[in-house]
This record gives sequence, structure tokens and C-alpha cells, in this order.
Amino acid sequence: MRAYFGRRYSLSASHRLHTEALSAGQNRAVYGKCNHPHGHGHNYVVEVMVGGPVDPATGFVTDLTRLDSIVQARILDRFDHRNLNLDPIFANRVPTTENLCKTVFEILEESVAPAEMVQVRVEETENNFFEYSGE
Repeated sequence: MRAYFGRRYSLSASHRLHTEALSAGQNRAVYGKCNHPHGHGHNYVVEVMVGGPVDPATGFVTDLTRLDSIVQARILDRFDHRNLNLDPIFANRVPTTENLCKTVFEILEESVAPAEMVQVRVEETENNFFEYSGE
């Protein structure tokens, strides 16, 4: 039997949407107020969904405590209360929430075994959310 388990986490981070591939004017036109030179911040909600067979001994898809530890060490400790533009992983990509969502998925993908990463969903604001399920 395959089942799914989702868990929500919160993190606060800032970013500036800007790319060297565009001129200053183009960056302002594409990113609007999100291109402000001093950046801006969000209180993100990150949802991690894993799936897999239900362990017959525990009845779980994954060990919740272990998943929390992995997310804490690899995502929250790295990105919470940070400027995403300063993280090396965003050195060559704009720290949009789309890219943050994909990055979280990729960072966690190898760490959650024996469960499998199914999806990451990131709420940026009350109205904006992004989902990534792998390639």
C-alpha cells in the first residue's frame, strides 16, 4: 500500500528579484517592487509531501521525527532569517519562490529515503503559492 504524508514548516527570508541578464530598467519592468535594491521579505510556509509504502511495523510512511530533523538541518537552518540572494545556491539563479520551491525539493530528495519526495509547496503570501514535483 502506497500512502502520502505532508508536513508544514515556516521560515522567514528576504530576497531581491534581479538578474544580470537584464538591464536595470528591464529588471524593474519584470520584477516591479520585488526588484527594490534593499530587497523585501516573506513569511513562507513550506509544505513537504513524501510518499511510499506503509511500514508494516510502524504503520508510517516516514518517521516524522527524522523528517523534521532533516528539514530543520537542511532547509530551516540554511534559509530561515536569511537573505536568499546571499546563499551560494542562488548565485546563478534568481531567488524567486519558484526556484526556492525547486531548491527545497532537490535538497531533500536524497535525504528522505526510504520515503520518496512527492512534492514541495511554498506559500509566499496569502494569495501566492508554488508547487514542484520534480522533473
